[in-house]
Amino acid sequence: MVKCDNLKRCILIADDEPDVRNLVGASLRNAGFDTAEADNGTAALAKTREQHPALLILDLMMPELSGFDVCKCLKRDPETESIPIIMLSAKADPIDRILGMELGAEDYVIKPFSPRELVLRVQNILRRIPAAPARISELVAGPIKMNLDNHDTRVDGKLVSLTAIEFKLLRTLMEHAGKVRTRGQLLNDVWGYEPTVDGRTVDTHIRRLREKLGSAAASIHTVRSFGYRLEPIPKQITVM
Repeated sequence: MVKCDNLKRCILIADDEPDVRNLVGASLRNAGFDTAEADNGTAALAKTREQHPALLILDLMMPELSGFDVCKCLKRDPETESIPIIMLSAKADPIDRILGMELGAEDYVIKPFSPRELVLRVQNILRRIPAAPARISELVAGPIKMNLDNHDTRVDGKLVSLTAIEFKLLRTLMEHAGKVRTRGQLLNDVWGYEPTVDGRTVDTHIRRLREKLGSAAASIHTVRSFGYRLEPIPKQITVM
């Protein structure tokens, strides 16, 4: 699937029908937007969290996760709650439109639709929304430094090899440094919509993460009966 180069003008099109994605994508690109695509609900959720598009066009009936489920997950996550969503659906029942708007969608468009009108709706929504703050590319907590663009983690300048899950787990703790993240919050932050994953999985990955962080492992504190908190330890400076 295509990834947006210009995130400020990126529209993610999530629909399981290739013809719809092609039609909407061509119309948006002709209007000066960059586009990315997803063909099921799980991919739509993952791509939105990864790419942070300017707007998401979300089909209601998709494999794996429905548009309603995707919208609910994104609007409950502080990282993605501000991304505007336009829902597409062949269902014209007013109750579906009401539910979509209650879940936080900015608009609801019924199929078949006019591509030109859809582009105008996208433009109108984006005009109403203030520009997003500059994207953070690096996180630092004491001796730990994470480059979010290169997915590169270092402790006291030395490269640490982390799995994708370990990277996301450490990133979440660093983004909320000084605050407790419960096991439930970490499950949602890192694993997303995976009801089969339990709190013991978090504990296992925290243990592995501490082992890899070496001297910086002490920065991850266990808060008994709640979860974990990252407290940056001072970076050690060696005087020669």
